[in-house]
Amino acid sequence: MKKLLILFLLISLNQFYIQAQDIIIVGDNALNCLEDPNCINRLHPAIPMTSVAKPVDTIYFNSRNCDDLDLNPDAPKDPRLGGPEWGTVHPMAGPVYIEGAETGDVLKVTIQKIIPGDWAFTLTEGGFLSDEVGNTLSVKWKLNSEYATSDDLPGIRLPNRSFPGIVTVLPGIEQHAKILDRESELLKAGESVMMPYAKYASPIKICGEGGTFSAECLRTIPPREQGGNLDIRYLQTGVTIYLPCELPGCGLAIGDVHYIQGDGEVSGTALEMDATVIVTTEILKDGPKLGRGPHYEGSSSLLNIPSKRFYATTGLPIKDREEIPSNLAYLASKKIPQLENLSKDISLAAKNALLEMIDYISQTYGYTREEAYLIASVAVDLRIGQLVDVPNVNVTAILPLDIFVKD
Repeated sequence: MKKLLILFLLISLNQFYIQAQDIIIVGDNALNCLEDPNCINRLHPAIPMTSVAKPVDTIYFNSRNCDDLDLNPDAPKDPRLGGPEWGTVHPMAGPVYIEGAETGDVLKVTIQKIIPGDWAFTLTEGGFLSDEVGNTLSVKWKLNSEYATSDDLPGIRLPNRSFPGIVTVLPGIEQHAKILDRESELLKAGESVMMPYAKYASPIKICGEGGTFSAECLRTIPPREQGGNLDIRYLQTGVTIYLPCELPGCGLAIGDVHYIQGDGEVSGTALEMDATVIVTTEILKDGPKLGRGPHYEGSSSLLNIPSKRFYATTGLPIKDREEIPSNLAYLASKKIPQLENLSKDISLAAKNALLEMIDYISQTYGYTREEAYLIASVAVDLRIGQLVDVPNVNVTAILPLDIFVKD
């Protein structure tokens, strides 16, 4: 009788847990971003949340490809395509208000599954070697759950390594102002930066032509401290991403899903597709310190490292005002001390990723900074996330967790 009672209680608790969870569906990848009320392609703290989810819920983000195109081969050419400012880039499903999340929390986002669409495209236009390889090439890919092939590029079969290029939360008011200021300074210094642009911007009432903040909505081209266009190919199914919550509810948004990508995404595009990204979230009141960029972790099966698990930090080319990075001191440039953002500086990005990792090892495992520096020297891999999302290239530092054993 006692065993039956315990079994009944366990079944009741399990049923309650299942009922407590909901499936939240965000976005419709049959619609373009201007038509879909659950889609944004700019970032600003005033953008309203489109959905609400509890941390126990499963969220389905239905996202369009990076150019917001109908990829069906029979679809007519989209009149919004092209233009110097790429106004349609990048559609993101969201933002989602996470119940219970407060400013200062860390949002833990775990990718449970990615369902690819039927088609993808790749372009060689711009990118890391635009001055060396000037000709434009466009390739359309047919997708299934296992691999991609193309009549435009016969003899190639690419395995499914799907991941979202963009995982982000909305910027806070102070952080947004700081980003806008430093990127404006970078533009004035003569560097390539995509500043706010209202044409094809969504949501229209906030960021579009005539919108309340049309001159302030951030473009999604570069990654920033709150996430964004990270383009790190290791953010696949099973990986967990840690993002700083800068507004109540955080405002989680996901987009720019890639079927597969090489390190660096050097041509400017990967296999760009429509997709559904399924995630769960958790709110951390005492999470990792995220001063220089998001963190992520997952199975080492995604990496060629001697460990079953890993932890990684990211770095962007951002610095304190008046600071001159040592590798640039010989230039004696008057511009460098006045900038907080150095465009496409892979060395500074790598330095920041490594500093984040040293802080993480010290805070998590109790080593001194000097000891953590030594550990990083012998065990941490530095890899390039992307080289094309100007002005902020991205470096990730990867720590194999199996090197740590119990005393």
